[in-house]
Amino acid sequence: MDTTIILDRFPKTRPPLSERIQSIYAEHYKSNRTGGTPAASLSQKMERWLHHSVAADRKHRGSGVETLELGAGTLNQLPYEEPVGKYDVVEPFTALYADSPHRSKVRDFFADMADVPKERRYDRITSVATFEHITNLPEVVAWSGLLLKDGGQLRASIPSEGTPLWALGWMMTTGLEFRLRYQADYGELMRHEHVNTAAEIEAVLRHFYADVSVRCFGVSRWLSLYQFIECAKPRREACEAYLSR
Repeated sequence: MDTTIILDRFPKTRPPLSERIQSIYAEHYKSNRTGGTPAASLSQKMERWLHHSVAADRKHRGSGVETLELGAGTLNQLPYEEPVGKYDVVEPFTALYADSPHRSKVRDFFADMADVPKERRYDRITSVATFEHITNLPEVVAWSGLLLKDGGQLRASIPSEGTPLWALGWMMTTGLEFRLRYQADYGELMRHEHVNTAAEIEAVLRHFYADVSVRCFGVSRWLSLYQFIECAKPRREACEAYLSR
């Protein structure tokens, strides 16, 4: 996939939500994040693969390792991260983590990648089910390349958005439950939330990193539910060039 063509797609604009979806958005989001319905509960159990994949390097790191998590949400990655070490997060929606019991494990909270002190460097930059939501993804990935220490890694897990198995998965579970509960189309909400496909995400990562490997929860990228992408050796010149446009 031509990365230049992919980069030209950004920044993206979210498709607007209908009044019906807007009226139930907050209720559904809270229910989904807390596993408040059978489909949401099943989804959370499946998503453990995403969390475990990102934290799989924990056996090889000490307490002094510095991590930056992007899109930390409710801080639900932290229970998988022991030993935590020095842990910072980027999360613009403070309400998501305001009541989290894991707040004390976080050193600093940032609302945006640009808010991270430019002199700070990380051994690990992580993301769990976040990159598919980011409208300015190349900018975020470029920042990550500049904030990594030499030898550091970007570790990201994502749904296999844009593939048939992923579409079938949500249609038969959350999508069906959503239609029965709200008499509304879950596909509209997915198009609003998931603005990037898995293929686009991988292409952006390959533009800014020289070493990229992909592991799938499934038989291939095309026939999988989730993907874990490990990136190293950032192309710092490409990162700086993109951010200075």
